Amino acid sequence: MNDAATRPFRGPRAYTTFIGIGLLAGLLSGLFGVGGGTVIVPLLVLFLHFDQRLAAGTSLAAIVPTAAVGVISYAASGSVAWIPALILAAGAVVGAQIGTRLLPRISQTALRWGFVGFLLVVIVSLFLVIPSRDAPFDLTWISGIALVVVGVGTGVLAGLIGVGGGVIVVPVLMLAFGTSDLVAKGTSLLMMIPTAVSGTFGNLRNRNVDLLAAALIGVAACTTTALGAWLATLIDPGTGNILFAAYLVVIAVQMALKAIRGREKKD
Repeated sequence: MNDAATRPFRGPRAYTTFIGIGLLAGLLSGLFGVGGGTVIVPLLVLFLHFDQRLAAGTSLAAIVPTAAVGVISYAASGSVAWIPALILAAGAVVGAQIGTRLLPRISQTALRWGFVGFLLVVIVSLFLVIPSRDAPFDLTWISGIALVVVGVGTGVLAGLIGVGGGVIVVPVLMLAFGTSDLVAKGTSLLMMIPTAVSGTFGNLRNRNVDLLAAALIGVAACTTTALGAWLATLIDPGTGNILFAAYLVVIAVQMALKAIRGREKKD
């Protein structure tokens, strides 16, 4: 095991950073229905020089309480599709195993560019399709099968490039299934919980989790997740789409930079 994965990140600066990252991740998690890993991982690497694997494992552990508070907040307004979320989660758990096995065989650079392309399509679509706030999720045999496919695909991408499910599931539920933006976000957060728990157990076995950091980030995130979920109910769907598109632009830029760096290392 490398030194980066075993070195403790402690002291007032580290604790303050953990709490600050958690507050920001919780707000965005509640507002957009995402786990917050796209915020937690890069900030841990940037500010505290976490090893990438340790940052990802710590982030996944912190997502569990964050998503749980988010689900409770959205459930209070009836904005969680429980059975579809469980179907998505089951597919994602299976997909993650497939993704990790495919990891050594597929070009990371090509995958990242492909995901950037997917995000660009989603960003454009968010300006063309405005979801109805009152649209329910109608579960049928066809939509159920489609959910399994989406869940497996989400899990595969998570296993391959470490992308959280919310970034994929929320826009897909809104754009492809015609679901309300609030239901899409609440359902996405519920889907993440079993997936994150499963991944965290694996990371603990491999010692890829800083438990103290995960606890501080997770507790801090819980204090702002409900606020983010409340703000989501106040923002109209059109404005919500614009804000979510801006968030996806940030993620697309992060992924593009990783793809460029990966190509430079090969060259």
